[in-house]
Amino acid sequence: MAGIGFELRKILKKNTLLSIFEAYGLAGVVSSGPWVLSIVALMVIGFISIGKAAEDVIVVQFLVIVTYLMAGSLILSGMFQLMLTRFISDQLFSNNQEGVTPNLLGCMVVSSVLSLAVGAGLLSFSELPANIKVAILASFVVLCNLWLIIIFLSGMKQYYRILVTLLGGYTFMIVGSLVAAPFGLIGLLSIFGLSQAIITFVFLFFVLRYYPSNTLVSFDFLNPNKIFISLVFTGIIYNIGVWIDKFCFWINPVLNVQVVDIFYASFIYDLPIFLAYLAIIPGMAVFMLHMETDFAESCENFYKTVREGGTLKSIYILKQKMVNDCQNSIYQIFKVQGVTLALLLLWAKDILIALNIDTTYLHLFYVDLVGVSLQVLVMAILNVMFYLDKRYSALALVICIVITNFVFTQISIALGPAFYGYGFTLAMLITTILGLIKLNSQFNNLEYQTFMLQE
Repeated sequence: MAGIGFELRKILKKNTLLSIFEAYGLAGVVSSGPWVLSIVALMVIGFISIGKAAEDVIVVQFLVIVTYLMAGSLILSGMFQLMLTRFISDQLFSNNQEGVTPNLLGCMVVSSVLSLAVGAGLLSFSELPANIKVAILASFVVLCNLWLIIIFLSGMKQYYRILVTLLGGYTFMIVGSLVAAPFGLIGLLSIFGLSQAIITFVFLFFVLRYYPSNTLVSFDFLNPNKIFISLVFTGIIYNIGVWIDKFCFWINPVLNVQVVDIFYASFIYDLPIFLAYLAIIPGMAVFMLHMETDFAESCENFYKTVREGGTLKSIYILKQKMVNDCQNSIYQIFKVQGVTLALLLLWAKDILIALNIDTTYLHLFYVDLVGVSLQVLVMAILNVMFYLDKRYSALALVICIVITNFVFTQISIALGPAFYGYGFTLAMLITTILGLIKLNSQFNNLEYQTFMLQE
């Protein structure tokens, strides 16, 4: 899905300071997407609503329910995200743009039915009022579909429309929450669901215009001969791995608090980790800028030369360029995210004070900042593996995230509050090291694997 790579290269060719800021800003928005922007919007809603537009307890209930909606929708839609991305990329590579939109709509149909069934099943254990259940279920279905459409954003060139849509949608959510807050939990949930629906349908409109088709719905993406099951498991397991430390705290009877009905939170753990996730924006911008320009281009040139029967010398040269671009991309991510991390560690206390957050969270905030910075490197490594079509290596890596995050988080809980957050951070550190070792091995054997291991 190299559309954004072409656009970023075009912007950078202007060779001005403004063009550099423009490219990084565009990459940051598209890569971070609604997930990070949602955190910002929800924090703003929390700060402006508590004690003003709504009762404190209502706002807390709203934020906790939305957190569950985010976690559940990312995990459930994870089974389609990578698989659909690969399927659509194969369609575009085969010059079959007609198959893009019908299969997206087909995937959205399957996702909607599945999320509706899962959400209804889970809410059947709840004693919440019917209108609250409907609002939660509708938001869950919409979010599952939104994450699917997001994978098309990097393939389209309508980036500024995307930016305006995101800003407009979340501005509507913030302003609407002030109006809806007096109506209680149902008002806040309704505005949240409506804003996500607006963003989803506007993005869908962009996709329909960018990839027109005479067929409405297709389910070719479910054809076992055209998809890779390993990507289904990779998508689900990755999202479970990222969220499993939060679930460990939420289900722990000593550390959790029942916020509303079946929804529990761990106030000692949740706030610092979600606040720390805002620190990934610079790293994600660099990640997309370099991966989708330099590395993507050199990777494409390498495999194009292989397919077209280039000389062995030219293949070696292009392979070395690809390796150099990969090293440079990861180095740039490490450098920018490292500088961001250093500055945030320096200003962490001031940030908590400015946000009126208790400074007893400071130590955990430090640890979480390191953990989310390492997660950016993990995402970069996984991205390279997908470019190299090392699907099973990527699957092994995300399994490592789940196991290490779960085990180390449980150990950190047993050791006490001074060790909270270290489970997540150590999991990301170990996964990063193992990923870099595996990536180095894959590049060393790339020619052999390219020519000798084809079916």
